[in-house]
Amino acid sequence: MGTTLVTERGCGSFALQAHDIGFLRQTTRGEVIVPGDVAYDQARKVWNGMVDRHPGAIVFCVGSDDVVAAVNFARSRSLLVAVRAGGHNIAGASVCDDGLVIDLSRMKQIEVDRIKRTARAQAGLNLGEFDTATQAHGLATTMGVNADTGIAGLTLGGGFGKLGRKYGLSCDNMISAEIVTADGRLLHASATENSDLFWAIRGGGGNFGIVTSFEYRLFPVGPMLLAGSIAYPYDRARDAMHFYQAFASTAPDELSLDAALATTPSGERVFSISACYVGPIDEGERVVKSLRAYGAPIQHQIGPRSYTEIQSAGDAIFPRGRRYYWKAQFLRELSDPAIDTLLRAYASAPTESLLVLQHVGGAIARIPVTDTPYANRDALYDCFPISIWDDLEQDATHIRWARELWEAMRTFSTGGVYANNLGEEGTERVAAAYGENYARLLALKNKYDPTNFFRLNQNLKPATEPIRGRPE
Repeated sequence: MGTTLVTERGCGSFALQAHDIGFLRQTTRGEVIVPGDVAYDQARKVWNGMVDRHPGAIVFCVGSDDVVAAVNFARSRSLLVAVRAGGHNIAGASVCDDGLVIDLSRMKQIEVDRIKRTARAQAGLNLGEFDTATQAHGLATTMGVNADTGIAGLTLGGGFGKLGRKYGLSCDNMISAEIVTADGRLLHASATENSDLFWAIRGGGGNFGIVTSFEYRLFPVGPMLLAGSIAYPYDRARDAMHFYQAFASTAPDELSLDAALATTPSGERVFSISACYVGPIDEGERVVKSLRAYGAPIQHQIGPRSYTEIQSAGDAIFPRGRRYYWKAQFLRELSDPAIDTLLRAYASAPTESLLVLQHVGGAIARIPVTDTPYANRDALYDCFPISIWDDLEQDATHIRWARELWEAMRTFSTGGVYANNLGEEGTERVAAAYGENYARLLALKNKYDPTNFFRLNQNLKPATEPIRGRPE
C-alpha cells in the first residue's frame, strides 16, 4: 500500500511505496512517521490549532546527516518539502499536505563558551531551552517572547526579543551557521566563508536551505532584571497611550516597553505596558520611576524577576493547540489619530483577542539597513492584532476582526512588515519585509535554490521555477 505524496511543484501526486519509506528509514538515523502510524496525528500537529495538515511522511532528524539524506530523498523524488523546528509559524508553513516534513525538533545540543561568550546551538532548541543553557553561565542573546518558540525560525526571520533594543536582533548576533542547501551540500556560513549565504540567512528566512546549527554572540544578562507590567482601565487608555508614546520614544536602549490592549479574565478591557530593563536593578528603578508614578493603574506588577521567568511570561497566553490569527505592520510613532483608531477597533474585539505593540528601535535601528536582509530598522513599534480562540465555528469572526483592524491602521504604517509575522500574504508583502534588500535576496535565491525547493516559507520566488510532474 503506497503513501500519497504531492510533487514539489504541486502538479500531481504519486504513491510513495513501502520500499521508498524503507529507503528513507535506512538512510536516516531518526524516526520516520507515516499515515497509519500510532504517533502520526500527534507528530503532524503544530503550534497553531488552525493548521490541520496531513503530510505523506515526517522524518525526525537527529543530526545534519539526516537532514542531508532527507533533502536528497525529497529532491530525487521531486517531493514538496516543509521544514519544521519549533513549528510556530502563524500560517503553519512548517507542515504540508501530502509532502515530506523534515523535522529538526529533536536536534537539541548546545555548547556555551563562557570565556568567549558564544553558544553553538542545534536548530531544534526552543528559546526556553536555549535561555536556560546560557543563563547557567550568566549569559544570553536576543531571543523571542514565548519559551516554546524555536530558535531557528525566529533567528532566520530576524528575531525580536527583550534584549533587542540593547543588543540587536537574534540574526544580528549570529556568528556562523551550518546549513544544508537544496543540492544536499552541508555548508559552513560566516563572514569569511560563504559570506553571501551568511548574509542571506540573517533575516532572509528559510529560503536558502535548512540551518542545522547556529553560533551566537552572548552578553552578560541577569540573572535578575527589573520587569513586569502596569495596566490602566479602558476609559483612561487614551491618555495612557499618549504617555506610552512619549515614554517609549525617548527610552534608553536598556529599556524595552511592549504594550497591549487586552481583556482581563473578568471581561474588563485594559491598556497594559510591559517593561524590562536590561541592566542593574537600581538603575532600572531610576529609569522607570516616571512610569511607576504615572496615572492610577489598576494593576502594578513591576519588580525583580529572573530572566528565564521574563522570557516565559507569555507562555500561558499562547499555548500550543489554540487557534491563532494575526496580521502585522510597522509604525514609526503612535500618533493621536492612530491611538483613536486602535481604541475604536479594539472596543469590538473578541474577548481573548489582543492588540500588541512590540517596542523595537534602539540598537536595532543603528545597524545599517544593508548589513542584513532585515530592512525595517527605522520602525519604533511592530503593531499587530492577535485573535485567539478555540471554536472553529468562530474562525470567520476572529479573522475578520484582525484583518479589519490591520486595514484601519495601514494609513499609519511605514509599509513594512516583520518577516516572522507574515502569513500567506503574497509576494508584495514579502517584498515589504525586505525593502531595498529584496533584489539582492532574489539573486541569492536564484544562486542557492533556483528550483524553489524551499518554498514553504516567506517565499522568495526565483526567476526560473521549473514545472515538475510525476518523477520517473
